[in-house]
Amino acid sequence: MNCSYWVESTPKTDYPSLSEDIYTDVLIIGGGITGISTAYLLSKSSLSISIVEADKMAMGVTANTTAKITSQHGLLYDYLLNSFGFDIAKGYLDSNEEAIKTIENIIKEEKIDCDFVKQDAYVYTCDKSNVQKIVDEVSAVTSLGLKTEYVTKCPLPFKIEAAIKFPDQAQFHPRKYLISLLQILTKKNVNIFENSKVTDIKHVKDKYEVYINGNKIIAKYLVMASHYPIKNFPGMYFIKMYQESSYAIGIELEKDVFDGMYISCDDPTTSFRNTIQENGKKLLIVGGGEHKTGATDVNIDDTYTNLENYIKSIYPKAKIKYKWMTEDCVSLDKIPYIGEFSNFLPNMYVATGYKKWGMTTSHVAAKIISDRILGINNAYENVYTATRLEPIKNSKEFGNMLKQSIYSLAIDKLSSPIKSYTELQADSGGVVDYKGKKLGIYKDKHGKMFAVIPYCKHLGCELSWNNLEKTWDCPCHGSRYDYTGKIITEPTVESLDVIDLE
Repeated sequence: MNCSYWVESTPKTDYPSLSEDIYTDVLIIGGGITGISTAYLLSKSSLSISIVEADKMAMGVTANTTAKITSQHGLLYDYLLNSFGFDIAKGYLDSNEEAIKTIENIIKEEKIDCDFVKQDAYVYTCDKSNVQKIVDEVSAVTSLGLKTEYVTKCPLPFKIEAAIKFPDQAQFHPRKYLISLLQILTKKNVNIFENSKVTDIKHVKDKYEVYINGNKIIAKYLVMASHYPIKNFPGMYFIKMYQESSYAIGIELEKDVFDGMYISCDDPTTSFRNTIQENGKKLLIVGGGEHKTGATDVNIDDTYTNLENYIKSIYPKAKIKYKWMTEDCVSLDKIPYIGEFSNFLPNMYVATGYKKWGMTTSHVAAKIISDRILGINNAYENVYTATRLEPIKNSKEFGNMLKQSIYSLAIDKLSSPIKSYTELQADSGGVVDYKGKKLGIYKDKHGKMFAVIPYCKHLGCELSWNNLEKTWDCPCHGSRYDYTGKIITEPTVESLDVIDLE
């Protein structure tokens, strides 16, 4: 597996795992930017707070982002205006603009050194057929009260047809920011537990019992900040969103790197930003290659190669230093789910569906949820209502999800493997026939084979093999496992069943 610059340039955390039963007022499940930010806002109250993380803190999606702090989430606002009206579009924009200020204020107040830099953000096109989309977006954002600009030139090293420019956005080093917040939380007596995977959640009277490592935490308030909700019912979030994977490379150039943050509205999507490394040199981060997690209709193996070839067509002497990938949840209506997890489970909250814009959206979520717990009215709560059913009205995408689920749950299970395990090449894998049994097998570079039962432990969909990352990916809801069957990404909470071929 490859590693992001954010991970390589920061120390790993070392917090204890849960080893006894405890009580806490607020339990936050998930040690990423949403969970940590929520804990920080709540730490100013008298409530006792605990965070549990299945792996290491700030090492999931947060550690593999491009870390743009912006309210410019692609070409979104014309869509929001036409689909939901002025109030929702305005609330979405204003809440994310406030989130930028919240992050900046926290950094200043706590004196956090995290490479925070103000930058302009652009959505651009190199395709004349997309210019009208830019024009419409400028009109939409202007009508919502944000000063923006239509431009035909920008600092990118190639010609564009048009772009929309958002001023006074920002970027930072996400792990430097979060590691500092964790140190602050420790001083405020917030309980932080790593390697503490939640295996069960029970609602008992007016409390929640959360089971971890053979122990339990009893809490009055429960915050599901685990990227994808690990509890299926009654929230049913697995029918209201899907997961999308994307990739990034970090490169050094012989010439100076341009400033600003950029994302194209063309197909394929390409993203740019820079950061200053520990050695003082600028690193250009180029992102793209997005596809639905577990997709079998794209050539995933070429993802990094395509990014490298693209950037070398612009900078032939570019030096590739880092490669990484991530995935994020996308709601069917493009608005995140933030707030009450379900009308049937009081005091349980959720934040998910950020569609890869989690730096600001996480702070929107942290404010909405912490306000709700503290009994404070939040002006933006209704924009993100998590219990809404309207997303299912997106009949096309909903139909695609049902079709994929039916295929993976039923058709794939009934079909025979395409090839025998004897046909597997070294350092490759797949669902194959092994002496009459349908198994998922990876053969390493030395010929050793690792076998699993290739059905996701979340809801049973047949897994697909990702040869680029050497992982088993679920095409239904985005769970991911390494080749030994261990969990990488939720919503699954169980590792795969492993088969000893000997």
